[in-house]
Amino acid sequence: MTFLYNLGISLYSLLAQLAATFNPKARLFVRGRKNWLSGLQSRIDPGARYLWFHCASLGEFEQGRPVIEAIRQQFPEYQIALTFYSPSGYEIRKNYPQAELVCYLPADTRRNARRFLDTLRPEKAFFIKYEFWFHYITGLQERQIPLFLVSGIFRENQVFFRQTPWGKWYARLLTGFEHFFVQDAASAQLLQQAGITRVTVSGDTRFDRVAAIAAAAKNIPLVEKFKDGKPVVVAGSSWKPDEELLTRFINQHTGLKFIIAPHEVSQVNLNRLEQLLKKPAIRFSQVSENEVQNFEVLIIDSIGMLSSLYRYGDFAYIGGGFGVGIHNILEAATFGLPVVFGPNYRKFREARELVAAGGAFSIATYEELEHIFRSLSASSANLQAASQTAAGYVKNNTGATEIIINRVFC
Repeated sequence: MTFLYNLGISLYSLLAQLAATFNPKARLFVRGRKNWLSGLQSRIDPGARYLWFHCASLGEFEQGRPVIEAIRQQFPEYQIALTFYSPSGYEIRKNYPQAELVCYLPADTRRNARRFLDTLRPEKAFFIKYEFWFHYITGLQERQIPLFLVSGIFRENQVFFRQTPWGKWYARLLTGFEHFFVQDAASAQLLQQAGITRVTVSGDTRFDRVAAIAAAAKNIPLVEKFKDGKPVVVAGSSWKPDEELLTRFINQHTGLKFIIAPHEVSQVNLNRLEQLLKKPAIRFSQVSENEVQNFEVLIIDSIGMLSSLYRYGDFAYIGGGFGVGIHNILEAATFGLPVVFGPNYRKFREARELVAAGGAFSIATYEELEHIFRSLSASSANLQAASQTAAGYVKNNTGATEIIINRVFC
């Protein structure tokens, strides 16, 4: 089985190199790992005490981030080494100031794992949510370096729990972890059935992250003037199918203002969005504080603002639900905004739970969107109940970071 695993890693690396000739993301994937050892050796501090955090991509980074930042505050004697598997995580967070070292994770070969671990010499390692790399896990185990899984979540159909030769081989990786911090009791039960007892149901660290974001949200005077005391819908990370529904509602109704933060902020997409709108609309970069209150739609044409924009909303529409899946709903919910999204949300635990609780609403048609928007905007009682549910859901699920820190550094 180890031979087949190694063969798979080699084939994947070869395919990535071939794809790099025409695919920009594959090109970043390959170039980012070129001469990785000399790059690591030149940046390492031989006298430092490193903690190693590994994330697949940006979403996993956001789950690991609260733990990293808590450690920086409470245990400043450590330095942080942060690795990513995907370019979509590394390219955005390669200058993350809370880590002394940020780099790609080299391909999971025995030689790479040995060189990486012997160079970095971490005292503890943290893998976030899903990461299970055979040679890195066994390398840490051989060196008696404790490895922790943060915000893990397991499903019955995962390979670890299949009674096949491949499943039994992969299940061995679970024994390489010092402790599992999982999001829910179902994950803990699956691990315990597999003979893994070093498990704590700590919850999802993303709740701690969004609570911190809410506490540090920036004031945006221009958006305050745009709101002008009127109810505002914030549409976050919207895609074309979302925007076609939203603009249809905007064009047919009055009484609400809209802030639309598209997932894609290219000129082509912004022009398309503006052409769909029949109501007064303006881009954030083009409006002055003297005139912004005269518009009904404010289009956000830059990135990095969304988490602070939610504070000005009354309820939110979260994009992605007509594609592969919805974007982050917790950033809106933490401000007490009920959230509305498309039908593809069931693989997201927080969305399922918030829908069941009455703080979120899924729509599949324009008629359903119109009904929910009218219900929330016309009834203060409906809006207040959903708002309290959304805010309470986030508040009641915070605390995972503290549980992890207390257990790891006890």
